[in-house]
Amino acid sequence: MKKVSIFFCFLFLCCLSLGAQVQSWIRINQLGYLPNSIKVAVFISNEDLATLDFEVKDAVNNTVVFTNKGVSANAQRWGMKHAARMNFSKVIKDGEYYIESNGVKSPPFKINTNVYDGSADFLLTYMRQQRCGYNPYLDAECHQKDGFIVDHPTRTGEYIDVRGGWHDASDYLQYLTTSANATFQMMFAWQQNPDKTIFADEYDALGKKGKNGIPDILDEIRWGLDWMVKMNPDSAVMFNQIADDRDHASMRLPTEDKVDYGWGAGTGRPVYFITGERQGLGKHINRTTGVSSSAGKFASAFALGADIFKDIDPAFSTLMKGKAGAAYNFAETKLGNTQTACLKSPYFYEEDNFVDDVELAAAVKYNLSKDGSWLKKADYWGQLEEVTPWMELGRARHYQFYPFVNLGHYYLSQSNDYSVRAKYIRFMKNGLEAIAKRAKEQDDPFMNGIPFIWCSNNLVAAAITQAHLYQEASGDNSYAEMEAALRDWLLGCNPWGTSMICGFPKSGDSSTRPHSAYVDIMKDIPYGGLVDGPIYRHIYESLLGIHLVYDDEYAPFQFGEAVYHDDPGDYSSNEPTMDGTASLSYYLSAMQKAGKDQAKMVTDSQGAIVRKDIDKKVIRLIFSADVAFEGAPVILKTLDKHNIKGSFFLTGNCLRTKEHEDIIKQLIKKGHYVGAHSDKHILYASWDDRQHTLVSSDSLVQDLRRNMYELARVGVDTSKVNYYLPPSEWYNTENVKLIELEGKKVINFTPGIRTAADYTTPDMKNYKSSQELIDLLYAFEKEQGLNGAVILIHPGTHKDRKDKLYLHLDEIIRNLKSKGYTFDHF
Repeated sequence: MKKVSIFFCFLFLCCLSLGAQVQSWIRINQLGYLPNSIKVAVFISNEDLATLDFEVKDAVNNTVVFTNKGVSANAQRWGMKHAARMNFSKVIKDGEYYIESNGVKSPPFKINTNVYDGSADFLLTYMRQQRCGYNPYLDAECHQKDGFIVDHPTRTGEYIDVRGGWHDASDYLQYLTTSANATFQMMFAWQQNPDKTIFADEYDALGKKGKNGIPDILDEIRWGLDWMVKMNPDSAVMFNQIADDRDHASMRLPTEDKVDYGWGAGTGRPVYFITGERQGLGKHINRTTGVSSSAGKFASAFALGADIFKDIDPAFSTLMKGKAGAAYNFAETKLGNTQTACLKSPYFYEEDNFVDDVELAAAVKYNLSKDGSWLKKADYWGQLEEVTPWMELGRARHYQFYPFVNLGHYYLSQSNDYSVRAKYIRFMKNGLEAIAKRAKEQDDPFMNGIPFIWCSNNLVAAAITQAHLYQEASGDNSYAEMEAALRDWLLGCNPWGTSMICGFPKSGDSSTRPHSAYVDIMKDIPYGGLVDGPIYRHIYESLLGIHLVYDDEYAPFQFGEAVYHDDPGDYSSNEPTMDGTASLSYYLSAMQKAGKDQAKMVTDSQGAIVRKDIDKKVIRLIFSADVAFEGAPVILKTLDKHNIKGSFFLTGNCLRTKEHEDIIKQLIKKGHYVGAHSDKHILYASWDDRQHTLVSSDSLVQDLRRNMYELARVGVDTSKVNYYLPPSEWYNTENVKLIELEGKKVINFTPGIRTAADYTTPDMKNYKSSQELIDLLYAFEKEQGLNGAVILIHPGTHKDRKDKLYLHLDEIIRNLKSKGYTFDHF
């Protein structure tokens, strides 16, 4: 349901009174953008328009801060006449803005390092609402008589206590398949970002308001693991689900669930034993072939749980460790997939793959232990499914290829074995390339190559997770724009202009009328729940029992390839799912971490990092050299004296100069950062007009790559060369973006610090003596401080400059140390 301000309501009514009808829209990420991120809005229109021009305006004073031309895209895919992608990534200043083009304005949006703050925790609101056994949202117990074993050769009909866990979606079914994945996804989020400033402590273990000294995500993880222990009471005894499709009886609260499964109304539900054979208590049965998919999920969750809780609850950790090993062994006893069971209808989770689950279990064990035997096992299984099939095929039956993202590949991309690492980075890339290729073939304005099958938003969450992890593992930014586009898709940059997370962001247009009992009965919102998402029109039209309750507010946007409704009557596109919600916890926490990292840095107007760790009294000394390098021995001796690691950015010219070989080897051996500074020290941008690029994209990239080759040749581990100092310390935004696409962060000295003028000679108008440069540095420190500052000193200068600044390095270091500064390298 759309949430609009009084002003916009008034404006809308005025337009109606004038007989006007909006025909064009600008879609944006309603949550906002991090300053140093790709930012692209999408313009769609039912009109034939003449211009692609757009303006970004300051929302406070309406002044234009940026202008550009959009890039036309295929509007017909979404039933429109005109569409364009509008890139405004160059706008990096904190503030509130809007975009204007062809007489229409976008909603206002923020650019800030804190836009994602609290987003990962917000998802937990829905997870707590989905709790079974005790539900903190209702402050009441439910399903206290679960349950009765079915399909066991000797124990069928026996009572077993399996209370706990989460309800799967708006129904009250509980699946090991989705619950184990949800538990693992949240653990992965914490493992990757174990930060109590990202994951807060506002609720206790029962999910009730109140701190308990443990981050809320760990409380939620523990809730899932405790239930999984009950579902795996012995090494070869596992259960796969509670209840079946008899649950689909009516909208009701979980505390009022009176469905009769044969033991009396509301007196217990069936608990399906994992047999490794086809299952179903009625005429409809699934296509189960083995135990590995479910056993593998038990094993990976228990293995990671053992590590996460080793200091919090050692006894529980020990239990997890033992169960992880037993579950892995069980996974290998009857290879195959375990599907969920049905009874009334032929609808079930059709998971067909299992090697990814066994791979993940082994990969987690390897990641934690570095035991080569686990690497061998994980690699064996991982090679059997290089790409998650839905990514490659662009299609799938319901939950056919699950989990939707293979995190085992990421763990193996972190291997100490270079060949294994390279292999799994390639596998991750291949999956992303398949998605990107579909988007390109469609010329989709939203860069969306996701198949719009049921739960398409879960696939989007999987794709952005893999894209983010791939970039981290490889340093390759090839899919950064697609990642941004798919992230923005979930947060409002889609044809319908709505966020797919219920009630989020608070001030935006988001799903507020999903298919949920809490909406239907309590007139409340399942806050934080990720809804299923857009679905192919032909699938939607084939489904039974869909009757929209309200007039379709998104009617103008339902003529494209997929449809979406914010209506409780549409269970296909607008039902929140527990596993889909949990699957976003890693990504949103990673975005929040990125914001925190950006808040610690300052970038210049072109996007280069010019201060790093501004929250600390830390300085980075950098030394850039082309051919002249005569001062390097003096600098190295001074750094050694003060036990400081410096950062040396060297050109290919420098690296190829024979007389520099010994000192460069010493720099590497002593652990100083040795990075790239171009190969031939070419000038990227005009001194007179900075935005005028002087070098072609191909030439710049080839020059950088040759520099990297030379670094590797002299013994530098180029996998750790993540920062790049452009030649002459002069560049423009276009150069920076191109270098970032090569996986390097561009850095430069802090503006206002004049030490880089130590290259000048007495015959130059801008000549500065060393003492003048030192005095200016101290004056800058007094006025602005040097927290996170980058200070550049040239280790070699023209022979006509006799007054070498590097000879004063000892004095500079001693003075700044006396003021409380420490020194670090990149």
